[in-house]
Amino acid sequence: MPQKENKQKIIECVPNFSEGRNQETLDAIKDAIINTKDVKLLSLEPDADYNRVVVTFAGNEEGILNGALNACRAAAEYIDMRRHKGEHPRLGAIDVVPFVPISNVTTEQCVKISEEFARIISRDLHVPVYLYENAARKADRKSLSNIRQGEYEGLAEKLNDQNWLPDFGEPIFNSKLGAIVTGSRFFLIAYNVNINSTDVKQAKEIGEILRESGYAKRDENGNLIKVDGKTIKIPGRLKEVKGMGVALEKYNITQVSMNLTNYNVTPIHVAFEEVKKEAMRLGVDVNGSEIVGLVPLEAMLQAGRFYTKEKETDERKLVEAAIDNLGLNALHPFKPEEKIIEYMI
Repeated sequence: MPQKENKQKIIECVPNFSEGRNQETLDAIKDAIINTKDVKLLSLEPDADYNRVVVTFAGNEEGILNGALNACRAAAEYIDMRRHKGEHPRLGAIDVVPFVPISNVTTEQCVKISEEFARIISRDLHVPVYLYENAARKADRKSLSNIRQGEYEGLAEKLNDQNWLPDFGEPIFNSKLGAIVTGSRFFLIAYNVNINSTDVKQAKEIGEILRESGYAKRDENGNLIKVDGKTIKIPGRLKEVKGMGVALEKYNITQVSMNLTNYNVTPIHVAFEEVKKEAMRLGVDVNGSEIVGLVPLEAMLQAGRFYTKEKETDERKLVEAAIDNLGLNALHPFKPEEKIIEYMI
């Protein structure tokens, strides 16, 4: 008997909150999502070094909006940016809230949901909200890293700049919560490659060489080279990749921390192999990698096909090949049923 075509609308939301250590806060966020109708919590992954938690849940249009609002209201009760320190760049307590189309939903529909979220949350929490990626209303706000420049510590000054008035909410500095960034984007894979060294300079150098935005050109004395007052930049090697180097003191290693913003342009295995190549040049070893949050099945199959030279067709074996060759079990067990989004929904 033929199966009916699945017309269920599925949207993913992946808010990043500036708290990775306080269990009471994490439980409050988790409970807020679980108790929302028409959404399913898929993962909640705190990181104490980054002092940040990446939460993933999915649902229909109404459910995903309510889930995001409820999670952010809960987080706002507990997080105070005046006391926050962590390795990861952030603009506020509720740092970024992206809405991602997964099934039977368009990017345009997700943009509208992000705008409605921004309208409501800016009013309820009295925070300035910026729209990014596909929801951006200005070219210089498409990039999250561009909006984050200056981070929370520079936000009060930023809000006084006419070029950085928020898209929603008043340009008034909320010292407890900072600001929020929201919008709609393609499925982003948060991917970190482990470097067997405690010297974060090496990881930072690799991140700068590989990320699409590249790095500033310097002369032989280390001074920035400028033309007409503008710093000259050398483009990075990998398209649709954002990257930086961070230290993980807990494991006595560093990481090249990357966001793969379109895995069809730069797949996971390409990013991994390029980090290995640069690490070898610097005389350090790569010791596996990790995916933070969830990953699409196709991204894992791409890696599996690469490492089996496309000789393998069995889905399970392709996923296993990806896990083994990328070293995804190095820091934490990688369980496909808990990490691959299609297996979760």
